[in-house]
Amino acid sequence: MSLTKGENMRIHLARAVVSAGLAAVLVAVPVTGAAAGAAPGGGDRRLLQEAADDLTGLGVTGVQGIAADGRRTSAARSGVADIRTGAPVPADGYFRMGSNTKTFAAVVVLQLVAERRLSLEDTVDRWLPGVVAGNGNDGRRVTVRQLLQHTSGIYNYTNDMPGLASPEGYLEHRFEHLDPEELVAIAMKHGPVFAPGTSWDYSNTNYILIGMIIEKITGKGWAAVVRDRVIRPLGLTHTYSPGDVPTLPRPHARGYQQFTPGGPLLDTTLLNLSWGWVAGDLVTTPSDLVRFWQGLQSGRLLAPAQLAEMHRTVLAVTFQDVFPGTRYGLGIMWTPTSCGGYWSHGGDVPGTSTVNGVTSDGRHAVVLAISTRLAGDEEALAIYHRADEAVAEIIC
Repeated sequence: MSLTKGENMRIHLARAVVSAGLAAVLVAVPVTGAAAGAAPGGGDRRLLQEAADDLTGLGVTGVQGIAADGRRTSAARSGVADIRTGAPVPADGYFRMGSNTKTFAAVVVLQLVAERRLSLEDTVDRWLPGVVAGNGNDGRRVTVRQLLQHTSGIYNYTNDMPGLASPEGYLEHRFEHLDPEELVAIAMKHGPVFAPGTSWDYSNTNYILIGMIIEKITGKGWAAVVRDRVIRPLGLTHTYSPGDVPTLPRPHARGYQQFTPGGPLLDTTLLNLSWGWVAGDLVTTPSDLVRFWQGLQSGRLLAPAQLAEMHRTVLAVTFQDVFPGTRYGLGIMWTPTSCGGYWSHGGDVPGTSTVNGVTSDGRHAVVLAISTRLAGDEEALAIYHRADEAVAEIIC
């Protein structure tokens, strides 16, 4: 994920996702109400609806939730899609998944590993000579595995993006296109956070480099690669890489970002996520994202050896103060619970957060799409913790 200057880094890093910033109009924080839920599902639907209503009570404008138990699904929604009109949140609307994209990218890399087209121990310089260099950065010492697992020590470029720092910066940069090379160049202005392989810290730069390696090996653009290798095989008919297109298809809830604690909400629905790219640009729906997580964990995308590599975790060091026990594999996180734990990957872009979880066998999966991001530490943590609690309750 990426961080906005002035926001609490621990909170947003702990969700391990991409932040972005683009917008329309400043508005006051609204009072939101619950809207009707959906689909059958008994206990799962009740837990989802309770969580969705609780989240709108905490200041979120709208929530979409879906839970799957095998082929059976339950859905719930709460709040409004547009605070100006009061229109209800759609039952299965489009949203930007943010850093959930990283799991899709890790799947592609592990498929290429299975095809013997690269190795997890290849260095960055093997594929991108001279790209990671300067200020103590050395692509000869960083491996593909370290990029996927955030153990590279490479600086997170989104910490330095003015479009994420304030409403004014957002409005100025919301339609801006940035190439991958430009994003890496931002990171290379900084020295490494630590020597490769010696610690852990979340960095979107890692997955920009992964995207460049994927394109170098396949000879195809990211949108085509992820479509052919992940999206089409799972039948994800509402998931895609938008490129420079700043709008979302209908139906969708509008996203709202708060830049200062207690401040107004900015409508951030319009967004060019070229700067998120392989670190977080995919658009999806709750039902599609649940299908992805179930398909991944049930072995539809990766052979057992590659899925086992994905699940080899290290302690997510900089997440421990907020989410103790969290571990990170290759583009995937492990969260411990009273019943064992679950796999997931969060996702944040300006105005939208995604919280999810799936069991190791892929039978049970949950996705919550939250269409507001608050700036206050206490308020933001309350939202994340309530969403995580709901995932754990349903998974268990």
